[in-house]
Amino acid sequence: MKLPLDGPPLTVCILRLSALGDACHVVPVVRILQRAWPQTKLTWIIGKAESRLMELIDGVEFITVDKRAGFAAGRDLRARLRGRRFDVLLHMQLSLRASLLSLLVPAAVRLGFDRARARELQWLFTNAHVAPRSREHVLDSFLGFLDALGIHERALRWDIPLPSAALEYAEKLIPDARPTLVISPCSSHSRRNWRPEAYAAVAGHAVRRHGMRVILAGGPTVTERAVGAEIEQAAHVPLVNQIGRDTLPQLLALLSRATALLTPDSGPAHMATMVGTPVIGLYAATNPARSGPYLSRRWCVDAYPQAARRFRGRDPQQLPWTEKIEEPGVMDLVQVPQVTAKLDELLAYKL
Repeated sequence: MKLPLDGPPLTVCILRLSALGDACHVVPVVRILQRAWPQTKLTWIIGKAESRLMELIDGVEFITVDKRAGFAAGRDLRARLRGRRFDVLLHMQLSLRASLLSLLVPAAVRLGFDRARARELQWLFTNAHVAPRSREHVLDSFLGFLDALGIHERALRWDIPLPSAALEYAEKLIPDARPTLVISPCSSHSRRNWRPEAYAAVAGHAVRRHGMRVILAGGPTVTERAVGAEIEQAAHVPLVNQIGRDTLPQLLALLSRATALLTPDSGPAHMATMVGTPVIGLYAATNPARSGPYLSRRWCVDAYPQAARRFRGRDPQQLPWTEKIEEPGVMDLVQVPQVTAKLDELLAYKL
């Protein structure tokens, strides 16, 4: 299949169902496409949970897929796409489930990853491929789709318009210029999570040394609520616990007003990036060079090299780029003094 295209196509469909962080990485691609091809109609096939935030993006048609619905999700997608055909499909997800759903998306150009990166047989479901690259950040790998289309702009913009209710929610919690640390303590993978007492120690440091307001944020799961309660109990300083009490747009608005976010490898790390808020990311189970907050890697505590040597017996450069080290105790390699030092450095730089 000949690429780049001779001119802007009439229609482009993006297939990226999950996860929240990766959906955040797709947004700059969408914004660049909108600027480069303003007349092109964009459709994004996306997971139901992720759509709750991404549907705020203007100028894009969203088709949601309930990933928990099994075969019913495919039937629903087939019905919604009946009679439609796209000029280009950007197949941006490396999972067999997503590839099977891609068969329901009629498109002349089916652009996917190069053979080396097209895991789970993605290469069988595409007829054009991005240029081979290795050891890239996830966001950079998505920008490779633009290069394949002949678009080489690299001005990263997210520009998510926030509803007034979300802005009001955030303003009530952060009503003034007092520095505010938001802690989102949980990842969707439990072995990427730091200990509650460690978060409590950082919260205490933030309040006592810097006079910061500290807000806990997160989803409504039993685990997240329990972790939030443990942090509150161990901190011995005033905290505002909003875990399970906001929507994704409200969380994004809150992050937009915060001074910094403290979190492990999680969706909120990339949400904060979208609104320009620095992220102190906690990394040992995963490699921040691949999946860290794109604009805040200098603020991350990176224990991944130690984890590679301790749990794999190898230097990180010797591991596959996608290697996760989700072993019991791996996040204990991240130490409280390392995190408080990053917070001190960030505040000295920012304030």
